Amino acid sequence: MSFYEHLAEVRERIERVCARSGRKSSSITLVAVTKVFPANVIREAYEAGLRDFGENYVKEFESKFPELKSLSGARFHLIGHLQSNKARRAAELFQVIHTVDSAKLVRWLDETGRSLEVMIEVKLAPEEAKSGADPAELSTLVGAGRASTNLRLTGLMTMPPWSNDAEPSRSYFRRLRELAEQLGLPHLSMGMSHDFEVAIEEGATHIRVGTALFGRRTKA
Repeated sequence: MSFYEHLAEVRERIERVCARSGRKSSSITLVAVTKVFPANVIREAYEAGLRDFGENYVKEFESKFPELKSLSGARFHLIGHLQSNKARRAAELFQVIHTVDSAKLVRWLDETGRSLEVMIEVKLAPEEAKSGADPAELSTLVGAGRASTNLRLTGLMTMPPWSNDAEPSRSYFRRLRELAEQLGLPHLSMGMSHDFEVAIEEGATHIRVGTALFGRRTKA
């Protein structure tokens, strides 16, 4: 299948789940995850109408950015863990950062002086490898985000444990939605190629889709 066929299939999946969930497909932001793929793949996706692209690593995206900075209206999302010492460069490259997980990172991003949309990554899974803030810390982090000068805090993000079956992700997505509602945050970044339908059913506004659009990644 060509990229255009994959994109049509993903859009059809979004339409179907929105129809049965009583939601408008326009309420879903499809973030095309382009980690490992070169700049020309991002350009092809842009030409097909996509405008939101997700990258995991600051350094990797930095190498692609010169070829992409002329794409009018494109928004680049950092969806991988962000180290504090890379906050300034991330703020220069990305418009949206999904993975804020500490008050220190809030402060460092704010001090760059750049206007950024941010989301707080919440660790709901017990896996050691997972990043994110403890739910008990959220009130403090949300307060810091709202008190910042340059950051626009819009939502929460999470990564459930990996499973080939989408259904086990549901409880994590539901918990994230409940937390966002308690905190008055409108956006939920959750769901990937294998489980975004369940995420949309549970309220996702941003889905992070790579494999279903571009196929399996291979390490560069």
